[in-house]
Parts: sequence; C-alpha cells; structure tokens
Amino acid sequence: MTDVALAFDDNEYLPAVAQDADSGEVLMLAYVTEAALRKTRETGYAHYYSRSRDELWKKGGTSGHTQRIEEVRVDCDGDALLYLVDQSVGACHTGYESCFHRTVDGETVGEQVFDPDDVY
Repeated sequence: MTDVALAFDDNEYLPAVAQDADSGEVLMLAYVTEAALRKTRETGYAHYYSRSRDELWKKGGTSGHTQRIEEVRVDCDGDALLYLVDQSVGACHTGYESCFHRTVDGETVGEQVFDPDDVY
C-alpha cells in the first residue's frame, strides 16, 4: 500500500493530523486504518476511521465540507500521518475552521465559519 513501513498501533489505528496546505493551520486530528488510508489515496479525499462509530468515514460525507488531499506525509517513526489538505468551508463539526479553536483557559481563538444547526 505504501513504500514506507507504517507502525499501526495494537488496534490497527494511526493518528492523522489534517493541516491546511495553504495556510499551515492545523485543522483536526483523527485516526486512520489501512482501509481508510487506501480509500484516501484512491479517491484523493480524506477518509478516516471513527472509533466511536466503528466505521470508515469520508470527511465531509454529511456536511459537504470535504478535505481534498494535496499530500500525505508520514513521520520519522512511521506511527503518525500528516494530511496536507484543501479544506472546504470548516473542518470542525462545531462550525469552526479548525477543531483547535480554544485555548486550555477556555478562550475562543478560532473563527466560526458555519452554523452546525444548518448543516447537521
């Protein structure tokens, strides 16, 4: 499937960070399985594995806010992926551009780009 060895964890997951290819903003963290990574590479759109729903999912499958893959990178240990993406609208299901829109002190630092009530 890849030319590099990937070190999936004991549950056969790899963390994948999605980063905006243009701005460099970190958008989200999710997990992939071999099947999710294969689907990502086949389609050119980000696919992940939902551990809570126990299923493969395409980012934007419900909202339409897809992530077109620019490049997939692997870290030096082969145990994490970086998806460089072209994000359509926002990445976070709460309506923000990035899932990392709050500080640990509770301050909102991101921008809400859509109303989740209108989408979900």
